[in-house]
Amino acid sequence: MSITNEEQLIGMQKVSEAVAYTLKAMTDYAKPGMTTKDLDEYGAKILAEFGAKSAPYLTYGFPGWTCISVDNEFCHGIPTDQRILKEGDLINIDVSAELDGYWADNGNSFIIGEDIHGHQKLVEASKDILLKAIDNIKGGVKIADIGFLMETEARKRGLKVIKNLGGHGVGRSLHEEPDELLNYKNRFDTRRFKKNSVVAIETFISTSSNLAVELNDGWTMVGNKGGYMAQHEHTIMITDGKPIILTQMNGILN
Repeated sequence: MSITNEEQLIGMQKVSEAVAYTLKAMTDYAKPGMTTKDLDEYGAKILAEFGAKSAPYLTYGFPGWTCISVDNEFCHGIPTDQRILKEGDLINIDVSAELDGYWADNGNSFIIGEDIHGHQKLVEASKDILLKAIDNIKGGVKIADIGFLMETEARKRGLKVIKNLGGHGVGRSLHEEPDELLNYKNRFDTRRFKKNSVVAIETFISTSSNLAVELNDGWTMVGNKGGYMAQHEHTIMITDGKPIILTQMNGILN
């Protein structure tokens, strides 16, 4: 969507606060020994306190309130009472919601407890790349140039990007134009970011794979060549200068 008045800005700020607060609370709550279903239900209660509704559930009938992916799961992981979090797990929580007709999206990859498997390098790379991307986005900038920046930064660190996942416009629904805000340069993409538009910008940084493939459950995605992936995501409003990070309070880049 494009924000054209104060009412719309307030609407986006409110839903962004709901998803950002929920993501931060879930990140702080996640501990070894709990199930991903426990964590999801904790997040669901917080969203409900804001009066917000789960976007994946509303939009796709997703079997959970948030997406929780662990270790080799890249994204869209289904919360279950079978998956118990362990020390050193790499986890991704993606929280998106609707509130009063406005939609926002954010995500965070982090380590459960101590980093005994050495995933922190991947997590930090993903955070750094998201921050650099956001710092370079403003009205008129080519979408493909931000993709080029993201892939270049990943390669510098000996990492890859997932080529069939991307960020997206957001605001009046979960996925809007511009879609396919990719983590690499699509040389056929001539689109530019537009001032006052709202997008969910996200990283998909991987150790081994360059594509995400769906498992038989119809939701969870893993890498085509295995390995691990980190994702970090903010909902932002584009300006003539630095974007306004609407989901800033999730603290993922701190």
